[in-house]
Amino acid sequence: MKLKKRIPVIDQGDKQGFWGGKFGGNFVPETLKKPIEDLEILFNKLKKDKKFINERDKYFKNWVGSPTRFIKLENLTKHVGGAQIWSKVVSDANGGAHKIYNATVHCLLAKRSGKKVICGDTGAGYAGKMLSMAAKKFGLKCKIFMGAKDIRRQQPNVRAMKKNGAEVIPVYSGSQTLVDAVSECMRYWVANCDKVAMCVGSTVGPAVFVRICGWSTSQISRELKTQLVDEFGSVPKKLKLYNCVGGGSSSFGFWNEFMDYDKKQCEFIGVEAGGPTKSKKHAAPLTYGSKIGILHGAAQYVNQNTDGQIEETESISAGLDYPGISPLHCFLKDTKRARYTAASDEEALNAYKLVTKFEKLRPSLEPSHAFSVAIAESKRFSKDTIVVVNSCGDAYKDRGIIEKRLGKKYV
Repeated sequence: MKLKKRIPVIDQGDKQGFWGGKFGGNFVPETLKKPIEDLEILFNKLKKDKKFINERDKYFKNWVGSPTRFIKLENLTKHVGGAQIWSKVVSDANGGAHKIYNATVHCLLAKRSGKKVICGDTGAGYAGKMLSMAAKKFGLKCKIFMGAKDIRRQQPNVRAMKKNGAEVIPVYSGSQTLVDAVSECMRYWVANCDKVAMCVGSTVGPAVFVRICGWSTSQISRELKTQLVDEFGSVPKKLKLYNCVGGGSSSFGFWNEFMDYDKKQCEFIGVEAGGPTKSKKHAAPLTYGSKIGILHGAAQYVNQNTDGQIEETESISAGLDYPGISPLHCFLKDTKRARYTAASDEEALNAYKLVTKFEKLRPSLEPSHAFSVAIAESKRFSKDTIVVVNSCGDAYKDRGIIEKRLGKKYV
């Protein structure tokens, strides 16, 4: 299995939508084959259409607020020692997270296809919040499916979705988290696909949704590459890009523009959710060697028991609390282009404390996982190594959890 040079990774799948011949695909009911085929045709046409790209870029710049900041964390660098620690502050984007890029593109596609309603799933609430914002912006009705457990722990984003006019539909099945929300959203789309567009909130699901999301979030690495050249004169010779990985949308977008560089120059480090230290449950299928299975229409590495049933996960971070992983990341792992590891709940909280102590930055619990590993590894790197962490979400949504675990002074 090899990664091809000069061909976008989203376009390296075969005709059946498999990357590396075994990840991805379209495991969907017969009723969805036609709407998925129609979406594939529309997306393939528009992603090469200059007018559409200009329209996308106009909204990214004037509504989303691109480019987001690229800053050096001076105090954290001095405290840790070793490499220079920088951050791409994607949480500066309108709404506070990277999910806005995917939501914007899906709403533009829905408008082009003549749909009046768009539905979506959410875990941490960011995908739902951003989709509700974009739907309101483009005059679409919006339905958001969200696990009941996530509704309880991510209330700020739930209130934001409702304020934007979205209908938030609680999902009480299974673990009542993201995995069940995605399932319920897909069931709804099966029954209403003639009138309703669907936005999958990450680089998961049938192949076309993986491609649309990856294409949309790649805005992050396009900006970062320009900012690196502006700051250092060229892409640094020792560059390490750390990103949390749940479904995999922010990390793929953060890395995509650097795919063709030698990994000795540009290394990708994905950090999954290891769960509570004392728990056997985790949301880290790549780190802990999960087997390939089918989840939400795609073949991928996924947590499962010996009978092949999907296992429940546990993580302090709702956005990472997912048993599977994008086919794109399975492909990057098996081609050895990216390295994957995990951080526990406690390690993420400690990283959050350290970052907020030394910097005016409040990463959500998702990127706090990436900060944990980046801080630990930076100590042994040379001073000319550039470590960049994608701060892909702000901590506002996590204030309840943070207050409970760390106390009021950290909120």
